[in-house]
Amino acid sequence: MPRHLVIGNGKLLVNLDQTCYIRDIYYPYVGQLNHVGGHYCRFGIWIGGVFSWLDEPEWNIELGYIDDSLVTNIIARHEGLGVELQMNDGIHQRECIYIKRVVVRNLRHDAREARLFFHQDLMIDGSEVGDTAAYYPENNTLFHYKRSNYFMFSGSSDEGGLMQYSTGIKRFHSAEGTWRDAEDGVLMGNTIAQGSVDSTIGLSANVPGGGEKTFYYWMSIGKNLEEVKELNQYVLDNSPEKLLSRVVIYWNHWLRRAESDLGDLNDSISRMFRHSLLIVRTQVDERGAILAANDTDILQYNRDHYSYMWPRDGALIAESMSLAGYQSVIAPFFNFCAAALAPDGYLYHKYNPDGTVGSSWHPYIVQGSQRLPIQEDETALVLFALWQDYLRNQVIELPQSLYSNLIRKAATFLSSYIEPELSLPKPSYDLWEERYGIWTYTVASVYGGLMAAAFFTELFGDYERSDHYRNTAQTIKRGMLTQLWDEESGRFARGLIQKDNGWVKDMTLESSIFGIWEFGVLAVDDDKVIRTMNAIRDGLRIQTDVGGHARYTNDYYFQQTGDIDKIPGNPWIICTLWVANYQIASAQKLDDLEGPKQTLQWVVDHALSSGLLAEQLNPFDGSPLSVAPLTWSHATFIQSVSKYAEKYKQLKG
Repeated sequence: MPRHLVIGNGKLLVNLDQTCYIRDIYYPYVGQLNHVGGHYCRFGIWIGGVFSWLDEPEWNIELGYIDDSLVTNIIARHEGLGVELQMNDGIHQRECIYIKRVVVRNLRHDAREARLFFHQDLMIDGSEVGDTAAYYPENNTLFHYKRSNYFMFSGSSDEGGLMQYSTGIKRFHSAEGTWRDAEDGVLMGNTIAQGSVDSTIGLSANVPGGGEKTFYYWMSIGKNLEEVKELNQYVLDNSPEKLLSRVVIYWNHWLRRAESDLGDLNDSISRMFRHSLLIVRTQVDERGAILAANDTDILQYNRDHYSYMWPRDGALIAESMSLAGYQSVIAPFFNFCAAALAPDGYLYHKYNPDGTVGSSWHPYIVQGSQRLPIQEDETALVLFALWQDYLRNQVIELPQSLYSNLIRKAATFLSSYIEPELSLPKPSYDLWEERYGIWTYTVASVYGGLMAAAFFTELFGDYERSDHYRNTAQTIKRGMLTQLWDEESGRFARGLIQKDNGWVKDMTLESSIFGIWEFGVLAVDDDKVIRTMNAIRDGLRIQTDVGGHARYTNDYYFQQTGDIDKIPGNPWIICTLWVANYQIASAQKLDDLEGPKQTLQWVVDHALSSGLLAEQLNPFDGSPLSVAPLTWSHATFIQSVSKYAEKYKQLKG
């Protein structure tokens, strides 16, 4: 189940599903320490003597956000109960405070009492062992804690604060949790529980016939009891209504630096562009990690997740955000990479948000042969993205601060990690993390990274190094044209793999070969580029009503069918946009932009109802597959819209 709603501030990230249940709470790092772990923090209502949780099928729920903000806007209607709920969820732009506003509309003529129940199912620090949940009479709140993580819960209506509460044991023997206690409209009032625990709080108000009442619920998170008490008091002193309004205002202002002149793109694409900027922002930790995705339901696939900082994703996302004008948001990413760089100058497979090395499936030894378990493109792309950011923003202080500990170290590694007889980089894992060899995408990125290093070293007057990096890049370009171009098929190979002690071309059609022009190896109008991109456009197109483009021929990941002639793989948002980016770059007249404009609309049409983009889609019904939101999908949409707007201005004159 994808996450349909995400809200955050760079320190705290909260994910909700389509039933408006909180499924993930990440703190103090975005993507690290999930204090819910995919369980369900339920929300329900008792009205007129009848109880209902919002995941029951009788609810009709419309998901969305207040325009240009990270505050949700949800309408939930239950005809049988004669009630409609309007809900807004937001996280304070600075403090670790989550606020929920619920307007209860009574659709019947008679006045009725409404009781709202909020369920807290935490597993603090990612474990259910040793948690404590307790009622705190000093301020009429309920809090959970373990070690240095405290969560305080409160709420109010016009009739007062917490009316009911209870703590208890969950998922242990026959105990399901305190949420079951709420279903008769009355909580037992148990004041403390420890171990595997949950809690539920209740608010109450009388709602007139045909009228409405507003309820508020909030959560404060901190390192100790005093900190969460202060945050709770901050909400009371300022009022949750005012704070939620300020969150909307803040994000409205934050978006003002985004390009507003998007050519002839329609309002739905423009809205998705701004929405994508906000969604990417939620996935960026303020200390520099750019997270791939934070949807814990992927755990069901392989007991691991996407809550890591892949340098590849991070670099490409940073480049997109820089292109859109958000250099300050992504500058910490480059400092993160400098600190994470291995002593020999390369970046590992992936990292945790706190900078430690993440899990990996790349081995150090295979069949007795030792290998370096890296994806070399990840190191190269960081340099490429840093140079693109400098060209765009001319902020020389950032690369100067990274010159010795990132730029030179990484470039020295790239220029030495060479297979001499091929004039190509040595083997590494491909960008999809699936296979080992020498890959066209990786080669192109190394060229781009070395050229970026050459430009930086020249910028800082280090001419000998600049010449060395540039010459190495040109040698790699010659090796690429010699070894990776396949004249018989009229396109570039995916790469080279070792077979029988020799190098053999892997001719699988592969979308990532677009890197040959994206990273500057060849011009977009080069005949080899044109022929290769035409092959990708035609050969990886999904021939169903869903459309889009696959990663490569016979892509196994979440594969839905063996009919690869018609469906070479599932449609991926990023791969479809890569084709559009090529069409934008090669456009010579306004009419040439019609195809990419349709692709941008295709992305909008295949977003979740809340505007979130998945990694890939089911080729038969367009439903999301794998994780959602995928930060890379949103960032590539931002990149494509930015490139489209720029090209439109050029062609329009």
